[in-house]
Amino acid sequence: MPDWLLYTGSRRPHDGITRLPPPPPWRAFDGEPALHSPEGSSGNEHQATTYRPSDDAVQQVNAALYLRRPLLVTGPPGTGKSTLAYAVAHELGLGPVLHWPITSRTTLRDGLYQYDPLTRLYAAGRDDAPADEDIGRYIRLGPLGTALLPYERPRVLLVDEIDKSDIDLPNDLLTIFEKGEYELPELTRRADPSADVMTADGPGSRVTVTAGTVRCRAFPLVVLTSNGEREFPPAFLRRCVTVELRQPSGEAELAAIVREHLGTLADESDDLVRRFFERSSAGTLATDQLLNAVFLCRHADAHDRRALADRVMPYLSEPIDDD
Repeated sequence: MPDWLLYTGSRRPHDGITRLPPPPPWRAFDGEPALHSPEGSSGNEHQATTYRPSDDAVQQVNAALYLRRPLLVTGPPGTGKSTLAYAVAHELGLGPVLHWPITSRTTLRDGLYQYDPLTRLYAAGRDDAPADEDIGRYIRLGPLGTALLPYERPRVLLVDEIDKSDIDLPNDLLTIFEKGEYELPELTRRADPSADVMTADGPGSRVTVTAGTVRCRAFPLVVLTSNGEREFPPAFLRRCVTVELRQPSGEAELAAIVREHLGTLADESDDLVRRFFERSSAGTLATDQLLNAVFLCRHADAHDRRALADRVMPYLSEPIDDD
């Protein structure tokens, strides 16, 4: 294994992140005050400890860490695009993954922070309301906004299915990724633009924002996943490190994946692995469908295992017509 790799894909936690060198001059950030990353698991321990990354994925994860650039992960469903983020966080001890699922209605503001003016207005109208209320009680940072706090170590941010976003979101992210900071106008308009605000790490997690601005210190490892449903603008692509994940290339590789996930439950599943490969030549299937089929057939007393497996392995796209 090359010595420069911090993330190795070993699935065993280690302190390799301490060997991360300083960033390139054009990607250096100086947010203050320095914060310790929250402790805890990545959030998906089974997936993180059973994931088998390709050599290409390992190389590109490290490139993104060294260059302080987002990692754009593409590939068909079921290839482990989202799981890669949890695997990296688990192995390098980077704490809970911040998950930002994307839809066609998602805006940049959704990822940065939320402000609840109605609850604040209601609270201000109560007879017992303090004269100088705590505005931070009504502001909660989103996954992206939390990832850009000035942590000493990079947080892992999973931006899931970026290709489902509105056409403007990738371009809106460019400025944030380049500057590594954002402003909270609700604070900057105040005489005292500082407040203790909530974060995306859950109830009770609060940080102090000063001068109404959040600026990162260690740029987060941003993992953007895409199923390839759209093309991205060149300006966005050139600022990302890219990697394409592929389906397992043979029955032996797929059988090893099944064994990692199911252990002894995977015994005598060669017929189902073979069936999966037979069907995958005619349409799109995902690896997790095979895992479901193996688990179900192991516990169900089915007369026809192939027929039962086929029921839980429907094609994800139109089957290819042999004619």
